[in-house]
Formats: sequence, C-alpha cells, structure tokens
Amino acid sequence: MATDTQPGHRLSSKGPGGGRSEGGQPGVLRRVLLDNGALTALVLMIAAMTVLSDNFFSTQNLTNIAIQASVTAILAFGVTFVIVSGGIDLSVGSVAAFSAIMLGYLSTEQGLPVPVAIALAIATGTACGLVNGMLISYGKLPPFIATLAMLSIARGMALVVSQGEPILYPDVFADIDEKISVIVMAGMGLITAIVLARTYSGRSMYAIGGNEEAARLSGIRVPRQKLVIYALCGGFAAVAGIVMASRLASAQPDAAVGYELDAIAAVVIGGASLAGGVGKASWTLIGALILAVLRNALNLLEVSTFWQQVVIGAVIALAVLLDTLRRRA
Repeated sequence: MATDTQPGHRLSSKGPGGGRSEGGQPGVLRRVLLDNGALTALVLMIAAMTVLSDNFFSTQNLTNIAIQASVTAILAFGVTFVIVSGGIDLSVGSVAAFSAIMLGYLSTEQGLPVPVAIALAIATGTACGLVNGMLISYGKLPPFIATLAMLSIARGMALVVSQGEPILYPDVFADIDEKISVIVMAGMGLITAIVLARTYSGRSMYAIGGNEEAARLSGIRVPRQKLVIYALCGGFAAVAGIVMASRLASAQPDAAVGYELDAIAAVVIGGASLAGGVGKASWTLIGALILAVLRNALNLLEVSTFWQQVVIGAVIALAVLLDTLRRRA
C-alpha cells in the first residue's frame, strides 16, 4: 500500500508562495481523531460523567466498572484474533457457559482437583474453537455459519451436562475476591498483545485478514493458522466463562447469552476493522471499557434498561461507521 510520501500520493501540494498545504493540519487532525477515536470517546465519557454524577468517579464505582468489563474484555481479546484474521465467532458466549459448566461438573460432581478441572474446562473451550476452525478451514463453511452452529451445540451441551440446573462450585471459589477478575483480564490482555505483536501466528493473522490469497502465496499455511486462531478464541472464551461463574461460585447453563455480541462490539468500538487486518489488544480493552462505562453511566442516570439497549446499539452502529470512514481515509 502506497504511503502519502510516495510520488503521486501526496495529500496536497504547497501553494505558489510555499504556504501551508490545503490538506495539512486539518488532514493530520482528522487522521489522529479517526485513529484514536475510541480513546477520545472514553476520556470524554469519563469527564462528562464526573460532572453529571458525584458517585461516578468514586473508587468503588471505578472498581465496579473494571470488574464489569472483565468478562467482556476477556471474550473480546479472543474475538480480536478472529476479527483481525477477517473472520467472525458467534459462539463465544455459549462456549463460555459450557466451559463453566464443565468446571463445576468435574470439580463438584466428579471430585477432580480444582486445578485439573480448570485445565480441562479451558481444554473444552479450546476444543470447541478447534471444531470451529476445522469446519471453516477444511469443511469450507463460512465462519458465520460454522460458529452459529457451535453456538447452538455448546449451549445444548451445557444444558445436557447440567440437566438444565445450576452447578455449584467448590467452596474455594467462594473465598475469591471479585477483583481477581481484573487481574485475569490484564493477564489475558497481555497474552493477546504478545501473540499479536511477537509471534508468527500473530503476524499470520494480520496477513490473512489483509489478503488471504496473498498470505497463502507467501507461504503461510492458512488452514493451520485458522485452527490456531479459533482454538485461541475458544480458550479465551473458556477463561471468561470461568471468571464469570466464579463470582457466584456456580455455573448457569443459560449464562452469557448475548455476550458474543458484546465481545464483537468491544473489538469494533475499540477500532478493529471487520474487514480484517487491523486490531490491537489495547484497542479491544478500550472498547470493553467504553461499553462498561456506558452501561454504568446509564444506570447512574437512571435511564430505562429498554433505552439502554437503544443507546448501545447506536454506539455500535457509530463505531462501524467510523471504521468505514477510517478505511476510506
């Protein structure tokens, strides 16, 4: 892709007197705002709510926002891998619930040690992701269809294993501080950043999302990398499910319904492109925080839950519109 310093691709030329180019400062400002719109929006939201509500900027409320954002952020980190590679995963909410149910079933009803049960629960989510990757890579199913099928399968398996009833976790989970979820969120975010920036698979994700055929011709084994991508997403969903269930020390088979939409929204609001090839862990975290701050703000302002859905939907639409404008720019 040509840069704006190459011949024939300059933003503008200087006038006769060598003055400021007509696309200079405004063009740079526009680019900065487009590239950092999510962070700007988050800062403005925090500033506005600090003025509108005395309770917003309290330590307790900010802690609650971070805790509320944790599950969405962990899910969204996994979805970031998929969206960067040009795919989509609609199954993460169901996979999270199924993995949480498996942890409860293995640790409580089967009596396995908690660390072993946690490892097997994460393996369950990873396996669901691998199935998604196989259906997409080798079965040639569109990601939308493959992951929609897994959404139903994983939810059904959660109901089968639990018999439609909540499963209590071992007593050790009752003693876990909710703030641990924020630490887990930070750790998963760090893993996401390292994978995307420092590993062969991460570089492959950007290449596949940018141009899958070019990535294949350059020697990247696209089907194998898609297995890695969707397996990672499934594993992250499992961690999110465990974190979510740990708060109540029980797993619900109907938990995390609709969370896949929040995860995708967080990635897009943060600045990743649904067209693929663009995205960062830090952007996804900002997107998840925007959703959490928005919901918290609407609650503090006593906005009806019905209108809250309207507002969040409008924010998602605006984020996609900004993504379109950014790609055109």
